[in-house]
Amino acid sequence: MITVSEIKKKANTLYKEYLQSIVEANQSFFPRQIRSNKKPSEDFVKMKEELNELISCSTDRKSYGYSIHYETINTKKHGLQSLPQSITFECEENYLKFIGKEKEVALFKKNVLQITSEFPQFHHWCQNNPSSITANFEKWYDILKVCRYFTSNPNPDLYIRQLPIEIHTKFIEENKVIIQSLLNILIHNHIQNQNERVFEKRFGLKYKPIQIRIRILDHDIANQYLHGLTDISITEEELISLDFHCSKVYITENEMNFLTLPAIENAIAIFGKGFAINALKNVSWLQSKSIFYWGDIDIHGFQILSQLKGYFPNTKSIMMNMNTYEEFKEMSVENKVANPPMLSNLDENEICMYEFLKENSRRLEQEKITYLYSVKFLEIKHVI
Repeated sequence: MITVSEIKKKANTLYKEYLQSIVEANQSFFPRQIRSNKKPSEDFVKMKEELNELISCSTDRKSYGYSIHYETINTKKHGLQSLPQSITFECEENYLKFIGKEKEVALFKKNVLQITSEFPQFHHWCQNNPSSITANFEKWYDILKVCRYFTSNPNPDLYIRQLPIEIHTKFIEENKVIIQSLLNILIHNHIQNQNERVFEKRFGLKYKPIQIRIRILDHDIANQYLHGLTDISITEEELISLDFHCSKVYITENEMNFLTLPAIENAIAIFGKGFAINALKNVSWLQSKSIFYWGDIDIHGFQILSQLKGYFPNTKSIMMNMNTYEEFKEMSVENKVANPPMLSNLDENEICMYEFLKENSRRLEQEKITYLYSVKFLEIKHVI
């Protein structure tokens, strides 16, 4: 026999559909029936206890809750018995009191009216996202302020904190997901790049620039072009506009390895940690350079390498080969990765190393490779 807790679970499962019916102004949601097709207990005393519990929370005993529809059944063990066959919530009030959502639904109705009255184009969004409305009850007044501003000022070219909206300074930053879902509808035609995922870039806002750290490994380049500076941080846009007049570029993911790279003629080093590798994809002058990538000998390291080679086919990996792994394999650790992807930009040796790592679930961090080994490797390979 169905229990009260099972009825409550099924009633709560209907809640999203019920909220959607409010947005749709669907008057036919009630009465709503829940089937009760579970067999009663074979123990007569237990069956009576189950039935009494079920009746105690029904409209037979309370002013709200569910109605029980009985059917007389000839049971094998207990003879003729009048048993529940279906449970029905006859009206909205009974349903909401039973699941304890009266206040929440009152606020939901108020919010939906507020949202769709000012922005009718959000009607379909409200139908599909009732849980987002309930999860943000106290925020809608400010969310609509943001929507109002962007309607009048798409692509404002300001930092989020500069926007002249009377909300607390972190409100947009803390609620980007829901605001983005609404602005996607509201100012769709003003989004210059529909594939852009970064909130600020998508909606024409200024954003904190990525700082890319660079070491000048050739002192002649540093003296001639940078007044002797050898360790600088510049933005992505600045990197795009500059050409360091070098022939070789080293990219490493470990900061200490980045800092300890030796002096190399006609070379600079880029510290990859702290920014996505795709920050380099628009740096066109890198196409004419010899690029050397030094990452961890693991699945993720080869994924980054493949991505970088997709942007710059002239990229070669260094110290990510089997000889280096064998030299330091005792420092490798287990690294199980579920469903590692196929990588399409690696050369034959890199593919072999990648397959080895997948099959053996191993990882060797580049920081485990000694300084002396790295310098010797660069000398032997004539990269210095």
